[in-house]
Amino acid sequence: MSRGAIVIVAGAGALGLSCALALADAGCAVTVCDPAQTPQASAVAAGMLAPVFEAVLDEGGEAAFDLLIAARNLWPGLEARAGVALDRSGAMAVGEAAWLADVAAGLARLGVRPTELSRTTIENLTPTLGSVFDQALLVREDWRLEPRQALAALRRTAEAAGALFRREAVTGIGEADALVIATGADQRLAEAAPELARLTPIRGQILRFMDIRGGGVSLRTDGAYGVPASDGLAVGATMEPGRAEAKVDPAALAPLVAATGRLYPALAEATFGASAGVRAATPDGLPMVGFSKSPNVVLAVGARRNGWLLAPLVAQMVTACITGRDPGPYAARFDPQRFKDGRFDAL
Repeated sequence: MSRGAIVIVAGAGALGLSCALALADAGCAVTVCDPAQTPQASAVAAGMLAPVFEAVLDEGGEAAFDLLIAARNLWPGLEARAGVALDRSGAMAVGEAAWLADVAAGLARLGVRPTELSRTTIENLTPTLGSVFDQALLVREDWRLEPRQALAALRRTAEAAGALFRREAVTGIGEADALVIATGADQRLAEAAPELARLTPIRGQILRFMDIRGGGVSLRTDGAYGVPASDGLAVGATMEPGRAEAKVDPAALAPLVAATGRLYPALAEATFGASAGVRAATPDGLPMVGFSKSPNVVLAVGARRNGWLLAPLVAQMVTACITGRDPGPYAARFDPQRFKDGRFDAL
């Protein structure tokens, strides 16, 4: 394939829209298809672009730090191209002394030097934080964006670049030269791409306290986060493997309500809304990006909770596949065919 290829992109979330824009910029004729009015997981997410804390706090995450930071480093270009506003104020880890020491050790292994904050500085950054937190570690390498605003900006820019949008489901490649599957955990295109069977759905639920800012930086603590957003403070998130229904389960929200009380005692009795989205994860936690064994089908799925962070890197790799260029240094680690080796059963 080459410039000018006719490409269908299935899915209008963070990965689908980023791929659509990159493909349109590369001269492809792009049509984006998604039956949903609002992509669930991408819109529900907190929008953290957090290579550092995702590497430190996610089991096995340190091994992926190089590609996570590489993906984040592509965001300023996408910010300039699509007008996606990035918040570079950083993220702050708070918690019990032993947990914070483990975080500090993880940061040291990554070569990241955090700023150690006193209680006075903590209060200046996050006045509503509980008084029990008298020390914190601040990293500036982790950024964030507003998901709904970013989705709108990416779609608007992709349309201006020539991409067409249809509110419909894709059933196959049809008359197109290539099909890009960016449908998250959805299995409806499994016949077109059998690799989708490798994905596990993970439901994530998040609390939102409307009109409450919650401070000037994102917070990370043991098992939870707090993110100040324009539409209110977000506290999240559950990780519920095997749950494919994007609906709120009040019984599963208890840990988030408890985390809110620890982080922001003044909000312990506050009213909140809740939302849910379904992510997709592969057996090794990295996405599948590259060619399916089905001809002319390219995958961009399985980013787990790093869809927004990885979006520009995934888009770059997908575009390289379709235009016949080198997909770059992470192609083998993202290869959809990697699960045929001895670590996992063959498809």
